[in-house]
Amino acid sequence: MIRENWRILLLAVLVVASTVALFGPVGGGAADSPTNLQYGIELSGGTTVRAPLVGYTAQPVDLQGTQPGEVQRTVAAELNVSLSTVQVRPPSREGLSEGAVEVYTENVTQQEVANALAAAGLQVSTDDIREGVTEPTRQETVRVLNNKINEGGLTGGQAVITRSAGGQAFVLVEVPNANRSEVLSLIGDPGRVQVVALYPNANNTGFEETALFDQSDLDVGTVNQQRGVYQVGVTITDQEAAQRFADVMRDEGFTSSRGRGNCDYVLGEGPQDSSEYCLLTVTDGEVVYAASMGSLAETINNGQFVENPTFFIGAPNQSAARDLEIDLRAGALPTTLDIDSGTTFFLQPSLAEEFKLLSLVTGLVAVFAVAGVVFLRYREAGVAVPMVLTAAAEVYLLLGFAALVGLALDLSHIAGFIAVIGTGVDDLIIIADEILQGERVTTGRVFDSRFRKAFWVIGAAAATTIIAMSPLAVLSLGDLQGFAIVTIVGVLLGVLVTRPAYGNILRNVVLD
Repeated sequence: MIRENWRILLLAVLVVASTVALFGPVGGGAADSPTNLQYGIELSGGTTVRAPLVGYTAQPVDLQGTQPGEVQRTVAAELNVSLSTVQVRPPSREGLSEGAVEVYTENVTQQEVANALAAAGLQVSTDDIREGVTEPTRQETVRVLNNKINEGGLTGGQAVITRSAGGQAFVLVEVPNANRSEVLSLIGDPGRVQVVALYPNANNTGFEETALFDQSDLDVGTVNQQRGVYQVGVTITDQEAAQRFADVMRDEGFTSSRGRGNCDYVLGEGPQDSSEYCLLTVTDGEVVYAASMGSLAETINNGQFVENPTFFIGAPNQSAARDLEIDLRAGALPTTLDIDSGTTFFLQPSLAEEFKLLSLVTGLVAVFAVAGVVFLRYREAGVAVPMVLTAAAEVYLLLGFAALVGLALDLSHIAGFIAVIGTGVDDLIIIADEILQGERVTTGRVFDSRFRKAFWVIGAAAATTIIAMSPLAVLSLGDLQGFAIVTIVGVLLGVLVTRPAYGNILRNVVLD
């Protein structure tokens, strides 16, 4: 009995597994949801930002015989931009087929970039320079953005690379339950943090500045408050960077009696006299905090600092300290998103709840409409009821799959569910018609012959659907991708599980 009906048993096992995935303690659904299903922007509310990355890319560039560091310094000097704004990518290091030089700024022209590259000894024409960045830069941007979203506590958000129909690359950031200002404040700036030493020059006529390290050299602690000052604990992870920091502090007088406690830097104005020694916290080129050495001078002088290079970076308030912590943990974006050339979308959570309810109603209407047509067509409960239940089981299995893999459901996925209902019942009708039409089936051999004939038709149709949907599922085409993924998974579940199970059910009904 089990051997003959193993397909029905397989369907029952998968339905139980879907129930566990939907309602068991294995998923990560919304806190206020009875299921483990997750919802995207359109069904939960939130903000979507889709924008290209700022920059120019010169490619191909012949970098043989050149020093990437020297090229970077020359191009940055010629364009009057910081070193971090220029990236030189030899093909052997970056996995690129051709060398490339990127400039992450909008404030230059293609001709100026070409002139700067010529000054660095590279033969590049303006035709070789395009707007945009390389794939490694896009991947690094997405990685840092995801870190920022996670560190910022915006749960469920993600950043991915998407492309337009014309092939232009965009970064798509989706953050449920967050408004536009929250998202843009988190991702709008590179978040490049540096600690800079400010000290009098040799003639006491001005100041020198020395960049000590950035977030790539730091292991970040948490925000705390001491004596009314908010600060973030950090540890220098590179011993050479820790030794260099200590050497600069001693050599430039920070640890001397003159340098200790001698910082009256005012944000927005600068140092108040010509003898100040300040450690500046600089975020995206702006000084956000300034402090003197304090007790850190003693640990540097006695040599303990290099052994345990831990100290605190201050911030003017708790909010700034939290932003500083996020930037330190997430890392710096290589470039910014061109928000003005992109699109932003915000959906209120209350409206998203209406969409969720209407999606449920639409799905139920589709099921009942299909059930009504099936009953009118066959007028036999033994054929129609299993057909409707099998189609409903297919949708249930899809929901279990979505909960198991953490698929954030949007309206495009709901459209896929409805399409699966239609194509699923269509296939079941093909099976029923092929078996029930003509002479009555009296033996298992005749049933198997007719079922195989129907299944070849269903298999060919399923293969056609999968082939047609595969490009949409692979390419990053926004909502079309979600629709294609749900449709393909639904078709596979139908061909491998639900259609054979319905065949077993119909076999028992017909032969009995």
